[in-house]
Amino acid sequence: MNILVTGGTRGLGLEIVRQQLKIGNSVWVVGRTLSSELETLQKKYLERVTFVACDLSAPKAIKEQIGGALLSKEMPLHALVNNAAMTYDDLVSNVHLDKLEELFRVNVFSPMLLTKLAIRQMLFHKTAGSIVHVSSISAHTGYKGLAMYASTKGAMEAFSKNVAREWGTMGIRSNCVVPGFMETDMSASLSDEQKQRVYQRTSLKQPTDVKSVAAMVGFLLSAASSSVTGQEFMVDAGTV
Repeated sequence: MNILVTGGTRGLGLEIVRQQLKIGNSVWVVGRTLSSELETLQKKYLERVTFVACDLSAPKAIKEQIGGALLSKEMPLHALVNNAAMTYDDLVSNVHLDKLEELFRVNVFSPMLLTKLAIRQMLFHKTAGSIVHVSSISAHTGYKGLAMYASTKGAMEAFSKNVAREWGTMGIRSNCVVPGFMETDMSASLSDEQKQRVYQRTSLKQPTDVKSVAAMVGFLLSAASSSVTGQEFMVDAGTV
């Protein structure tokens, strides 16, 4: 399969890429800069992993930077993983419009436009494809300071469900994976005390395992989930 993964240079995205390469798929990774970890995978898997530089905070450039580079007539696209995201950790009373607009460009507008490009590519090649959006547990249970971030993830969950309804007859599926708090760069700004308070809210009393989340994404990309669409899957150590 040919898979496009955004935010695949580190953290969860990198683990998704790693697992997909391991089972023989080819992966195009979208990110701002090439990380040393992804570079190592490029050397190991040679032609099966390709990095495409793109700033998702500029949605108008997506068609040129990504569409022209790899969504071509020659290459069928089998799957898209909308994983890239940015955080906005602050109280609603402090919200700034500029930051809010950037948040929605990265977390909502760009994934929507990428989904558009992916669907068109799947239709052109008559491919029964899978689209997976990485959401967040914050869209399902409240956390102080995450109202703006959670709203972007809630928007993508609603979008995904409607994409599934629109394109199911063409064999195109759309689902969301909803991770709990993981030990990634996105949560690095939290103190140990803050992290422990979050983890104590879970049934397992521990952070969500990145490999477990990536494995759920992999399931939704695979033929094993051929009858699954329009759903949200919690991988959250029992938070909800």
